Amino acid sequence: MNVTPLALHSARAVRDTLCGHGWEVGQAALAAAGIHPLAFHVTGVDQEALEVLVRVAGNLGLEVVTGDGWAVLAGSRSRLGAFARPWLVPEVLAPVAVAIGRTMPPPPAPQPPDSWHTARGPLRLDRPVLIGILNVTPDSFSDGGRFFDRSAAVTHAEAMLEAGAAVIDVGGESTRPGRTEVVDADEEIRRVVPIVEALGRAFPALIISVDTVKAAVAAAALDAGAAVVNDVSGLRLDASMAETVATRNAGLIAMHSRGSLLELASDAHAEYGGDVVGAVLTELGAAVSKATAAGVSDESIVVDPGFGFSKTVEHNLELLDRLESLRALGRPILVGPSRKRFLGAVTGLPVEERDRATATACAFAWERGARLFRVHAVAAAREALAVAGAVQGW
Repeated sequence: MNVTPLALHSARAVRDTLCGHGWEVGQAALAAAGIHPLAFHVTGVDQEALEVLVRVAGNLGLEVVTGDGWAVLAGSRSRLGAFARPWLVPEVLAPVAVAIGRTMPPPPAPQPPDSWHTARGPLRLDRPVLIGILNVTPDSFSDGGRFFDRSAAVTHAEAMLEAGAAVIDVGGESTRPGRTEVVDADEEIRRVVPIVEALGRAFPALIISVDTVKAAVAAAALDAGAAVVNDVSGLRLDASMAETVATRNAGLIAMHSRGSLLELASDAHAEYGGDVVGAVLTELGAAVSKATAAGVSDESIVVDPGFGFSKTVEHNLELLDRLESLRALGRPILVGPSRKRFLGAVTGLPVEERDRATATACAFAWERGARLFRVHAVAAAREALAVAGAVQGW
């Protein structure tokens, strides 16, 4: 007899073991997903429900730890799925069962690969999608003024495409910390639209994203050839943004942030009551609901936890570690850790030396469910993600 422990930080070990015994890869992936463990933090539960929860969870083979009004419920996906059936649990637990069912991340689908709809068609997400940052601003935090000129912008975009970028994200207003003025829509359009048009001429098949919180800028860029809107306010700051995206059938990146445009990159609203992941999940869920209510299709929406926006160093690290929780939203996850302050706090490095740390963060994010990566240094991120993907068995 031989007994080998299987690492369960991902479902790969079980999947590959089953394939080694002759299982078809799709069946093996589904079985591995069912075995993979999950855990949920439940709050606002009265004492009677907690006592019943302990009994029912034990009968299902689940682990439960409780305290005053709270519980941590953990176990395999399949056993938690059995619990998440309100018609099969005692009535006092029905609300908990419903909530678990709603927040349980979907199992990874082996076939077909996920995709993201944009105005230029679908973008496959079975491999990492690298989004190159092109700031056409005089004051961005790490590359302000370098690509303000149209020719320089196109040249830099070409270099990022050659390095592996699939999307170029054009931004005409910096969100750097310490800003004191908002760029008006006309000036932002003057910066962005000529660059979008130039990129479209130089690279006709390119998917271009516009990084803006203003519907007027988004509309002008989309009409000029952009296919995606990257709204770092998560549709909070312009009531017309969701409709603008919907009417043009564009892709949408909804990023989590708080506060006004001048407060986004500060800690002014970085209070999450001890549950930054739960708050980000709830607030991004509201952004997704706002988008779909305006007519944006589910397939067009990508969510971004907003590293560096309204979050402390500790918040950012916790979000990176628990990124998989965002899969409960049912949408692809994009991360943008590139050169952010929390990486500087961890490494002690200045902004211009944080590309290796960025690449490392991207690799961790891939393992935790991210599929799109917005970065300055495309080649470094591509290499780190290639290693991460190889470990997971592309």
